[in-house]
This record gives sequence, structure tokens and C-alpha cells, in this order.
Amino acid sequence: MGLMTPLAIRIGAIPWMPKLLPQIVWCDRLLQKVTRGRVSILDIAGLPNLVLTVVGRRSGIPRSTPLLCIPHGERWLVAGSYFGGPDMPVWVHNIRASGEGTITWKRERIAVDAKEMEGDERADRWQVMLRTWPNFAKYEERTDRLIPVFELTRR
Repeated sequence: MGLMTPLAIRIGAIPWMPKLLPQIVWCDRLLQKVTRGRVSILDIAGLPNLVLTVVGRRSGIPRSTPLLCIPHGERWLVAGSYFGGPDMPVWVHNIRASGEGTITWKRERIAVDAKEMEGDERADRWQVMLRTWPNFAKYEERTDRLIPVFELTRR
């Protein structure tokens, strides 16, 4: 966690934040392009993050998405929260279809297997995630869908 993390948590809790997601993604992509992938908005916020690359289930084209992640032992936890918006992130559908992907973590590319957490496992991992990003609880309140949690393991 960094000096900007408390501010990021406050901003992330704003109820209308899902409406700004396209602009945030655009700014983040621009920032990553300018820095050649060395800096993202999540880096500035002092939050752990990775870039998940998954092959599109329909297109067959690799798609990359920067995500807040929670390192958990030798694994990484990611949630398909989309700021608590009503729609499921596209990467969730793609990783469900393939069960695998590649992450860029601290400038290292790592092939991973993805397992969607369910039941007690999901509840346990959700609590781990809330310790790093308490706004996941707010996102859960904003949406009618169950926010999926994935555990990524080095292949």
C-alpha cells in the first residue's frame, strides 16, 4: 500500500464511479502507453496490480486488462467487480471459457491457470480481498450479480 491508497479507497467508494469507468480505462491505457507499461493508475494509487491477458472466447484474439489483484501466497486473487456495475466484465467470460491466461506481475510475464472460487472458498478469499480493497463490499451492495473471484496459479 502506498501514500495514495487511502485517497484511492475514498474515490473508489463514490457511488457514481462506475459511470466513469470508460474514462478511467482510457486514461490508464494512455498512461501505460506513455510509460511503456511501467506505470498504471493502480501503481499511482499504491495498490497491487497485474495485467491479465486472456484469449477472447469468440475472437481468439488475446485481450489484456489491468486489474487490482491481491497476492495470496504463491497465487493472485482477482475479482470481476467492474466497480459494482451491472455488467460482468468481458475478461470474466473469457477466463471462464479458457481457464487460463497470462499475467504481467512486476514486469514478469507468467502463464497462469484460473480457478473460479465458489462457496466457502469464495467467502474466505473475499475476506482476504476486502482487507486490501474494502470497496469490494460497496461494489457488492451496488450490484445484483455475484461478483466472481478467481484464484490465479502459476502454470
